[in-house]
Amino acid sequence: MMPGAVLLPALFYLLAFSLVLSPAGSTPVMQGSAVVDGAAAIAVTDEHFICATLDWWPPDKCDYGTCPWGRASLLNLDLSSPILLNAIKAFSPLKLRLGGSLQDKVIYDTGNPELPCRPFVKNTSEIFGFTEGCLPLTRWDQLNEFFREARATIIFGLNALNGRVSLPDGSLGGPWNYANAASLIRHTVNKGYTISGWELGNELSGSGVGARIDANQYAADVMSLKSIVNEIYQPNPIKPLVLAPGGFFDANWFHELIDETKRTSSLDVITHHIYNLGPGVDQHLIEKILDPSYLDGEASTFRNLRDLLRNAGTSTIAWVGEAGGAYNSGRHLVTDSFVFSFWYLDQLGMSSVYNTKTYCRQTLIGGNYGLLNTNTFKPNPDYYSALLWHRLMDKKVLSTNFIGTKKIRAYAHCARESMGVTLLLLNLDNTTAQVQVSTKSAYLSDPKHRVGSPRTRFSHVHRNRVRNTVDETREEYHLTAKNGDLHSQIMLLNGKILDVDSYGNIPILEPIKVDASEPIRISPLSIVFAHIPFFHAPACI
Repeated sequence: MMPGAVLLPALFYLLAFSLVLSPAGSTPVMQGSAVVDGAAAIAVTDEHFICATLDWWPPDKCDYGTCPWGRASLLNLDLSSPILLNAIKAFSPLKLRLGGSLQDKVIYDTGNPELPCRPFVKNTSEIFGFTEGCLPLTRWDQLNEFFREARATIIFGLNALNGRVSLPDGSLGGPWNYANAASLIRHTVNKGYTISGWELGNELSGSGVGARIDANQYAADVMSLKSIVNEIYQPNPIKPLVLAPGGFFDANWFHELIDETKRTSSLDVITHHIYNLGPGVDQHLIEKILDPSYLDGEASTFRNLRDLLRNAGTSTIAWVGEAGGAYNSGRHLVTDSFVFSFWYLDQLGMSSVYNTKTYCRQTLIGGNYGLLNTNTFKPNPDYYSALLWHRLMDKKVLSTNFIGTKKIRAYAHCARESMGVTLLLLNLDNTTAQVQVSTKSAYLSDPKHRVGSPRTRFSHVHRNRVRNTVDETREEYHLTAKNGDLHSQIMLLNGKILDVDSYGNIPILEPIKVDASEPIRISPLSIVFAHIPFFHAPACI
């Protein structure tokens, strides 16, 4: 026990669920209970959990009659935008996964092999609807200079279809022709560019999207990539990660890939994609996002992959390599608006519980699900949700359970670079909620005052006792939609609009200080991060 520490009940307890009326007798207020076990972490994420993607889609990539990609491709994105630079630097670092469907049709203009460097051209008879495209080395140099200035951590998705032949069962076979990929990797090392990971292929696992490759062959190709990386980076003590397959979870296929690659420790990270809301054209997206039972449905994917890795006895870890929620570019004013933060933050919370190490959001910019607006580069609501997570939630995940209404989702982590814990609450209901905070099995440091005696049952911290503690306040970040409109692309933090200034600077995210004895009050259809610095859970020490 810490010197001067007082043992308090070790679980946060937010009073048992009930529905009461306000003093005026008209406004219903929910009272619930959340239990956060601070005794030990149940999972640990990477130090930098938040990741976003940059894609290859050209401006004429269209879905359902709209073309939402603009100039957001790796080939034409305006790298001179101060908002873009500042948005990435605000994370310091932000992981960026470069890839997507067209990565398996990209040729690298390294002179090996000698092929003409042509742009993507729309052709509906081709896989993914476009011809092969080319990455000029001049553009690769520009991108790397930008990433260095932005202090981004880069994961690059390689073309895994080179050298394949069609098989009778409709899949693609034959060993991966890695000559062009190896040439790009060698150029990258020679130029001194820092790439943190090389990922093989995009959505070619299981039944595939557009194309598929057998798991056994894929494992052999992953081992080839590992050999290439080890050879080219041979003098370097720290080598980039090897990631694969960047596809949808298929238990049997993933099991075979893990089993084949664990013998040689070739696969550092197994990556999977999530689009569990269905197509962007779906008229019921918001209903799904606000339905706790629907949100719970994705837990089985995280759980099954976690268990698969545990049972295999492998050092391979799991990432979500791409997640846009709704496929075919998302849906404007849904996946780029306030309401999507309920889905996004719930995904971050849920995936971390099941030991997912990194979560890559589709996209940083582009489509209808970008963290940034495709045309103005201004942050959409989910950008601020991601930034708050990054700044407040540490890598240690704490077991959290909300008792009562299913319409409140609760997640907790140790606080980032601070004492105590951070509690995330998502109110999916159109009713105000009230949360009384209590603790068990956490230590409250106070050399002058003794605050109660050890308890074995849950109870809330008494008002007068809290006032005698070292720190009387907690920090709260309340996120709401402008005018209560869930379709709004403007997010408010503690009642103030979040927007960049005239120089493109990201706004300061300031909390409100709240009396620690007061309950956390959550407005209807809103989100709260609560940093509680005076709770020092053993897991966080």
